[in-house]
Amino acid sequence: RRLVLRITGLAEKQEDRSVESYGPPVRIAFDAEGNPTKATLGFAKSQGVDVGELVRVSRDKGELLAVIRQVKGQKTDAILKQLLPEIITSIPFRKSMKWGDGDVTFARPIRWILAVCAGKTIPFTVGDVKSSNKSRGHRFMSPRPFKADGWEDYSRGLEERFVVLDQEKRKDVIRDDVRKLAESIGGTVEDDPELLETVNYLVEYPVVLKGDFEEDFLELPKEVLISVMKNHQKYFPVFSKDDSGGLLPHFIFVSGTRVKDSRVVSKGNERVIRARFTDARFFFDEDRNAGLESRLEKLKGMVFLSEIGSYHDKTERLKELAGAIAKSLGHEDAAAGAVRAAELSKADLATQMVFEFPELQGIMGKYYARLAGEREEV
Repeated sequence: RRLVLRITGLAEKQEDRSVESYGPPVRIAFDAEGNPTKATLGFAKSQGVDVGELVRVSRDKGELLAVIRQVKGQKTDAILKQLLPEIITSIPFRKSMKWGDGDVTFARPIRWILAVCAGKTIPFTVGDVKSSNKSRGHRFMSPRPFKADGWEDYSRGLEERFVVLDQEKRKDVIRDDVRKLAESIGGTVEDDPELLETVNYLVEYPVVLKGDFEEDFLELPKEVLISVMKNHQKYFPVFSKDDSGGLLPHFIFVSGTRVKDSRVVSKGNERVIRARFTDARFFFDEDRNAGLESRLEKLKGMVFLSEIGSYHDKTERLKELAGAIAKSLGHEDAAAGAVRAAELSKADLATQMVFEFPELQGIMGKYYARLAGEREEV
């Protein structure tokens, strides 16, 4: 929604400075009669000065002719006027887009630019957007522009308009509210810094809510449910507080807008998760009915690496390696189990569940192997 750069401690202007330009060494700068050589005349001409304005300076390379100019420092707002458009347009994104008739690219269309230094607006244009001393609050709850001539105006204005600007503060709010809500429904949430980080940058004004789903979905492997909630919907799964640590039929999500009836928002999210879980249950039932071993043949059509064959070829190599290593370690009795584990190790790549949820590869193989009656060590 917004990118914010705050700079403190800037001087009002650059310091005046001396700029030295060096010419030829003094030993070749004049001939025997004391007249300037071609090198000296060329240097003076290139610097736009008379030979008489050249001075002698001693440096590491010896005594040189030089031109010393006093350069007056520019005012900071004048420098920023040139610099800020360059900074904005040079921000790198993995994907950028164009909009309208302009040639400017950015992650999303630029809607407004607030640029203020020492209470004064820094005037410049990026594409067709002119900078100003105005910003906007929350997209839905307070979309009208407001004036900000300094950091205090800006931060206070956003706070009054439903934007938690400080990302660490926003993260603390989400973490605390998620934990409290989980406890209020008799559950707990696991620490998940990655999910918290993702959700933190999806909202400006976090509103933590809960949703429910039918208990019969809990018959699915918990990793499937967690993957759907976390990776696909950015929800926080709720776990039981007892030693089992099993899932409860609830989830917690973070909305970015405060509404009159939060239950309406929860019901919408429940419909989405119900559809996702229903799909997952269909994939699970189809895979379970077909069996894990039936997927081995399909591995022949799945390329591992073009130079070294398919996943079926990889599986054959794994079988040989697993058996040989088990025997070399003196575990003849475990060799058969190791070979069987290797044989099935890539089979779930050909299942519908892993095709839809790639992050579950290996995990689903375990469940399908158990359902097929494989030994526990496999």
